[in-house]
Amino acid sequence: MNLRESENSRWTDKAFLGHPRGLGFLCFSEAWERFSYYGMQALLVLYMTHSLLQPGHADPVLGFEPFRRAIEAVYGSLSPQALASVIFGLYAGLVYLTPIAGGILADRVIGRTRAITVGALLMVAGHFLMAFEVSFLVALLCLLIGVGCFKGNIATQVGELYAADDPRRGSAFQVYLLGIQFAVIVSPLICGTLGEVYGWHWGFAAAGVGMLVGLTIYRTGRAWLPPEAVKSPDGTVAARPILSATDRRTVLVLVLLIPVLAVGAVGNQQIFNAFLIWGEANLALTFFGKVMPVTWIISLDAAASAALILLSVLFWRWWATIRKEPDEITKLTIGVTISALAPLILVLASFKIEATGEKAGLGWAIAFELLNELGFANVFPIGLALFSRAAPKGFGGMLIGAYYTHLFLANMLVGWLGGLLERMSGTSFWFLHTGLIGATAVILIVVRGTAGKMLLRN
Repeated sequence: MNLRESENSRWTDKAFLGHPRGLGFLCFSEAWERFSYYGMQALLVLYMTHSLLQPGHADPVLGFEPFRRAIEAVYGSLSPQALASVIFGLYAGLVYLTPIAGGILADRVIGRTRAITVGALLMVAGHFLMAFEVSFLVALLCLLIGVGCFKGNIATQVGELYAADDPRRGSAFQVYLLGIQFAVIVSPLICGTLGEVYGWHWGFAAAGVGMLVGLTIYRTGRAWLPPEAVKSPDGTVAARPILSATDRRTVLVLVLLIPVLAVGAVGNQQIFNAFLIWGEANLALTFFGKVMPVTWIISLDAAASAALILLSVLFWRWWATIRKEPDEITKLTIGVTISALAPLILVLASFKIEATGEKAGLGWAIAFELLNELGFANVFPIGLALFSRAAPKGFGGMLIGAYYTHLFLANMLVGWLGGLLERMSGTSFWFLHTGLIGATAVILIVVRGTAGKMLLRN
């Protein structure tokens, strides 16, 4: 099939689980990108805490001392664990800030396909550079820029597979996330085990190989993906249409939702930071009679996430057969409310640990992960669907990039909160997370009542 024929058939194609075939290529491309990202992220805070930030180990890293001084000028003197938490928060946060620039680059200059390709190549370089201590900061910079070019633009292409009134859009983003979660299950098992057992740099190198696979899949499926925007005679992407008054109000509400969603995400994003450190110290990490690496908790979490996303997709499809399916704002509110209950499990586990002096069983962590991921299944992909549908024409890449900034803000908050783990009891630490997420649910109820119809007008 030639490119023109594929463009004409794309909109009626149901070859991939009832969705366009292009969704399959985007799912598998993003899955391998997430394999590389989460494989590296699973190791990052442990690598810094146990190796890089130990006395003398960071000396060879290019630019590290000025970098450390800049951080401590803001946060004060930091222990290795607190410094690792802040660096993790900065990296994990900035990863979700750079997609704004990547979206603008794609919308206005080089188009999405080139932006995604450049981003993938930078990420490959970054993962391989992580295999060497001297290039640690350079590697993080490559990864930040690469994710910025890749992540928001590939999610925008998911939305561009569907007409504005296509009811499959919300389901598409849940299927898209489901593919990602399967990769997240595998990546800590492979990258985490290689890093913890055989050497940190082997784990980082495995992440680089995964990114190469993702780029290959993306380029292979190009004919089934949305066409690039029409370009002007000078070769740049044509000018965006002028925003109407209603469009401006819609954009304002979407932007104001970003910090609200950021606070609601702290429980989920803490999994890669304080949850690992707390779990390493407080959980009996015994699995079928053997002590397991703490990074395997992330695989357990990802397995729960994949199962619950699938169940959510099936549940909402069943619900639509008997009643009207809730709109995105309603689903977001439901999801955040469920997410607020998850840290309460860790509050109870911490209370038990403080009362008995014994470590908690893995069942507590699994219960936390089940509630957390059930909420997440109805928050992150639904938010993507909302921003994709509500974004005015010509602003999709930028606003999807803006949506990811809620995870930037969340991870900046997570980095700061993680530093409190040394000074707070586990009970107080996790109860603080419950309060923050619960406040988000209340705000979303207000937004639904005041601006819900405007956001859903498309």
